[in-house]
Amino acid sequence: MDYSILSSLLVLLQLICVIIVAAYLLTRSRIFPEILDGHPTIKTQVILVLLFGALSMYGTLSGIDFMGARTNVRDLGPMLAGLLGGPWVGLGAGLIGAAHRMTIEGFTVYSCSLATVFAGLFGGLIWLAHKRKFAGTTIAVLFAILMEVFHMALTLLMCRPLDQALLVVSTVSIPMILANAAGMFIFASMVENIQNERKMQAERDTLMREIERKNTELAIAAEIQQSFLPDTIAQIEGYDIIAKCVMAKEVGGDFFDVIPLEILPLGKGQLGIMIADVSGKGIPAALFMALSRIVVRVNAPWYGNRPAAAIRDANAVISHDSKSGMFVTLFYGYLDSTTRTLTYVNAGHNPPIHYTEADGTLSELVANGIAMGAIDDADYTQEVVRLAPGDILVLYTDGITEAENSRLEMFGLDRLEKIIIASHNLPVKEIGSAIMDAVHEFTGDHPQSDDITLMIIRSL
Repeated sequence: MDYSILSSLLVLLQLICVIIVAAYLLTRSRIFPEILDGHPTIKTQVILVLLFGALSMYGTLSGIDFMGARTNVRDLGPMLAGLLGGPWVGLGAGLIGAAHRMTIEGFTVYSCSLATVFAGLFGGLIWLAHKRKFAGTTIAVLFAILMEVFHMALTLLMCRPLDQALLVVSTVSIPMILANAAGMFIFASMVENIQNERKMQAERDTLMREIERKNTELAIAAEIQQSFLPDTIAQIEGYDIIAKCVMAKEVGGDFFDVIPLEILPLGKGQLGIMIADVSGKGIPAALFMALSRIVVRVNAPWYGNRPAAAIRDANAVISHDSKSGMFVTLFYGYLDSTTRTLTYVNAGHNPPIHYTEADGTLSELVANGIAMGAIDDADYTQEVVRLAPGDILVLYTDGITEAENSRLEMFGLDRLEKIIIASHNLPVKEIGSAIMDAVHEFTGDHPQSDDITLMIIRSL
């Protein structure tokens, strides 16, 4: 490559920098989004015609004279105008560039002017072929190269003497092709980056809307689930009862219930107590929790002091309706203030801890049946425990004993039992606070991984 070609290319690349800066400012303007959407208004189209027409004129004025011709980047403006705004915009910018070129003498005046018009028109046709959208970097660069080859071909066809035309084409073709292709590549890359940014922003907006919708649904679900839990704990003579449930997520599978039984002719002083833990977490567990609670709550009053029969029939319904393989561990008891006894069924749940005031010992109300929902014909037996004055019964879910700290150590049953013994003289509310505080102190900043439910009953 000789010096004249190299020097021409360097000059043209400098010209392109000015054009690219102007085009970049356009990409950051308020009108560019409507250009990318393929629906520029009349006002925007006029702006594009004037802007790229002016850039076409600049490409001519700043060119290099060579043997009555001008090495230039005049076609770049109309090409960009057509690729961004369509055939009318490209044609308008091309006519401005061509009209200006006609005012400058030279034996290539007609071929160069005509090529500039075609540059805008062809760019617009490509825009239409791509459904009124920018064609992309590859097509844009190929278009720029082919357009300059077409420009050189027009020069050879229309300009005379032919030997002079051949010399001009052989000298200026490489710089003009490379310069226009480089300018088109830079601008097309900017446009594609902006398109990618818009696409990513649209995806982020869609994702945020979806997250917001799901958060709203979760909030509603949490509110509904919270309404399932008793606002106030029903009390009967001779006992003090408290309960608390803390979900690991917005919704969960733990629940408790206190079922007044006086509405049926069972006499005064009877109460159904229940604590349960559904397998799994989140919305599926919450739905299964709702089903289980309702079924047990409906069955319990009809069976009264026969909790085994109530849980047996409730399990048949739950197993029949459970299609997901989920199950629920549950402790249900019939508390009678007259006999001061608790008749209970433990369906695979963590054994409640019974503190006996008389000797200060702890015992467990062990499971006597499998989890509900596992098989539909499961059999359950009931046991009876006496709650003497001063006795304490602590019902809990595994969210307490399996709570983990940052070292992945579990809170464990031993810690729970020590807290019960240490706080047995306190009111039940304070015993509950002592247990919850100890769990929170143990776990620290480690996130809660499971629902926590606690119920405490003291015999007065």
